Amino acid sequence: MSDLLEVLKWRYATKKMEPTKAVPQEKVDRILEAVRLTASSSGLQPYEVFVVTNPELREQIKPHAWNQGQVTDCSHLLVFAAWDNYTAERINQMFDLVNEERGIKNEGWEAYRQQLLNTYPQRDAETNYAHAARQAYIGVGTALIAAAQEQVDSVPMEGFDPAKVDEILKLRERGLRSVVMLPLGYRAGDGDWLVNLKKVRRPREQFITELK
Repeated sequence: MSDLLEVLKWRYATKKMEPTKAVPQEKVDRILEAVRLTASSSGLQPYEVFVVTNPELREQIKPHAWNQGQVTDCSHLLVFAAWDNYTAERINQMFDLVNEERGIKNEGWEAYRQQLLNTYPQRDAETNYAHAARQAYIGVGTALIAAAQEQVDSVPMEGFDPAKVDEILKLRERGLRSVVMLPLGYRAGDGDWLVNLKKVRRPREQFITELK
């Protein structure tokens, strides 16, 4: 655990990446697997991760992301895209997958399925998207930690036009909406104003309250 804390002290929101340095695929795969294994509400995993390495796509995205250089200079651009709605089909697909993988049918699990089916699809799509987007953020947090463990630099980005990214990546056709982008790469030696600055967080006593 002490090693994990040290890598979290090492990571920062990388402002300039070295475009000539590629992240080894095995590191990217481990980061993505960590995201796949992370927690999500009811185990539904209501989002997908797109790994954009295509230079043309990234050039198209860049002007809609405040021209942030990391979009094109990074090694791999991860785009977290949440379900645009909860449907009976999507919920049943995940519950059926669990039953298939476990090889059993649990009465309590099936009752829980019905509870979700009687609740989620009846809500408006925007409420459901907002819930799914919050699950995507759990995945982003996991990706940040996994990347740090792999000594890979990253920076979570909300500063982009989701509608434009959705259009470029054709997400709406798949029932998805972009939430966060996460460039992966390696910090540049020069030109990053943040790289050598002290990491600052609120002190523990201002951040954590223990109720005994």
